[in-house]
Amino acid sequence: MSAAIFNLLPNLQPFHHETHYEDLFLNQHWVLVNGISKKKAVYVFKDENTLHISESKTITETSWCIEKKNLFSIVTEDGETTVKAYFKDDDILILNRLQTDDCAIFINESSYSDSLNSLEDVQQFLHEKYKNKASDIIHDHEFYYIEKSKEFGPFTVEELTKKVKDEVISPYCFVRDVNENDYSNRLRIRDLTREL
Repeated sequence: MSAAIFNLLPNLQPFHHETHYEDLFLNQHWVLVNGISKKKAVYVFKDENTLHISESKTITETSWCIEKKNLFSIVTEDGETTVKAYFKDDDILILNRLQTDDCAIFINESSYSDSLNSLEDVQQFLHEKYKNKASDIIHDHEFYYIEKSKEFGPFTVEELTKKVKDEVISPYCFVRDVNENDYSNRLRIRDLTREL
């Protein structure tokens, strides 16, 4: 896979049969992000190597199979192609055409409360997904804060929020993650609490 794709979508996990096949891959409504602004295409990988592709009101039945590990063979109207399958997380599937930079990016519509019909819907889905993920990470993480040239902590965001509400500290105090060495990110307590 091209280095550019790994830079754009870091931490890709190769398809793993035991982890992904039953619970995350099969019978899910995978919306093809590429070209969604022109038409919506939904791929449903079924057991027994059947692939249903829905575009507008047309459903095409074709085939797919796992050749080995994360290497798939898929038959579409364009012919047979071999791809490597990766998951960004439970909801994002990447199919990379073998020995090319061509990638198809899919989002699992089954895990979204609304339909994904446009690029705006995709952006909204990703925004909500990663905002919630960031909020969960921030909520459980610990930070130091600096006030009047003294450093205090570490504290969770909940503890910092309480200190701000009790007017013990200012929401404008700079904070640093416990894994950072300095305050060069210029992050303030209010920046953390805004995401919760």
